[in-house]
Amino acid sequence: MGAEHDPQAGGALRLRRRPPRPRAAVLVLHGGREESRAAARPWQLAALRMHPFLRALEAATGRDDVLMGQVRYRHRGWNGAAEDPLQDARRALAELRGTAGDVPVVLLGHSMGGRAALGAAGAPQVRGVVALAPWCPPGEPVAHLRDRRVLVLHGSRDRVTDPRESAAYVSLARAAGARAGMLLVAGGDHAMLRHHRRWHRAAAAAVADLLGPQATSREVFARAFAAAEPPVLLPVRSAASDLAPRPAREPGC
Repeated sequence: MGAEHDPQAGGALRLRRRPPRPRAAVLVLHGGREESRAAARPWQLAALRMHPFLRALEAATGRDDVLMGQVRYRHRGWNGAAEDPLQDARRALAELRGTAGDVPVVLLGHSMGGRAALGAAGAPQVRGVVALAPWCPPGEPVAHLRDRRVLVLHGSRDRVTDPRESAAYVSLARAAGARAGMLLVAGGDHAMLRHHRRWHRAAAAAVADLLGPQATSREVFARAFAAAEPPVLLPVRSAASDLAPRPAREPGC
C-alpha cells in the first residue's frame, strides 16, 4: 500500500492510493459505535479491521488507475439524528470530486460504515455499495438507491447487527429500483474474523465487479442479485472458485 495523502488537512478524505489520472475510485468506511462523541482515530480497532480489506482491494483492482481512499470520521458514533459518519461520507465524496473529478465510485463499508455507505449512495458519482455486516435498522431510506448496485455480505453468526434486517433492507432497495442482493457468509461473525479470508476475497471481488461492466458479474454475485433468499457463501473446497481473481480490466467508466 502506498503512502497516505491528505488533499485537505483535517478533511474527511484520506487517500491511500492516488493515481495520476484515476478512472474510478473506491472509498472504505470502517465501523464505530451507536453513540460516541469521542474522536475517531486510525489506530482504533474498527479502523484497523479494514486494513486487510484495503490490501485485498489493491490486489483485486491490480491497476494504476483506481484511486483508493478512506473516509475519516470526526466522531466514533452515529449519534442519532446527527448521523455523523454519514455526513463525513458525504464530505469525503465532495472532496473526492474536487481531487479526481466525476469518476465513478464504489463504497465499501463495515457495520456503522456500511450504514453510512448505503446512506451516501445517492451521490451522483456513486456506482454501487458493498456493505459488510451493515447496521440496517428498520425505517432506513432506500429511494436514493434507485439505479445503484448494492451487495450486502452478512455473517450467519453475527450477534451485533442482524442479517434479517439486512435482508429486509435489500428487499426494500430492490422495490425502490436498485439492483440489490445479499450473500450470507456461513459461520461468519460480526468482526469478520471467522473465515476472514473468505470475507476479504468476497469483498474485493465484489468491488472489482462493481467497477466493471454490469454484464460481467461473477456467477455468485449474479445469484445474489436474482435470488429471493440470500445465497450462502460456503468455504472454497477446490482451486476453482467464483471468487478467484480475474485478470485486470478497465473499469467501465
